Amino acid sequence: METSLRFSGDSKSLRIHAKEKYPIDSNTHLQVRGELDTKWGAPSFFDATLRHFYPDISASLGLGVLYERYGLALQHRKQGKIQYSIRGKKAFPVTTNGLLNFYIKGRSDVDKEFKEWKSQGAAEFSWSILNFLPEQDVRIKLGYEVVEKVPYLQIRENNWTFNADMLGRWNIRYDL
Repeated sequence: METSLRFSGDSKSLRIHAKEKYPIDSNTHLQVRGELDTKWGAPSFFDATLRHFYPDISASLGLGVLYERYGLALQHRKQGKIQYSIRGKKAFPVTTNGLLNFYIKGRSDVDKEFKEWKSQGAAEFSWSILNFLPEQDVRIKLGYEVVEKVPYLQIRENNWTFNADMLGRWNIRYDL
């Protein structure tokens, strides 16, 4: 199980995130994730996604169900909402060694009545720098979220990840 501690400027609370992948075949797995918000002492979301990878075209597709509750619903332990999601990602290698890639990715969530849709899409460059310092790998992502029209940045160093965008939103993650 992969576990991480997460903190964002939006929520101002520490969240404990867990993820497990259950293999179905060599290119398909069921990914289950959940998060506990320590500010409210309650789960903030849970999702299960069936993900399939297409290694011959460097792409993936996922279908899932998500239960989340935020803000007042979490604070007052009210019911959250169930959503369905579909996501896809395609990689285009820029260099032959695979350390610099261009990605196109998208996601769409819909409520359980199929009335309210929320979509995201992004194009990003990802540069992996192996042994930046001894025993320290770094990955830098520069991207553009096309629905909100917002540039963003991610810097990852071994267990630490920092994300920020041009709207001033940010978060930090530490993988345990």
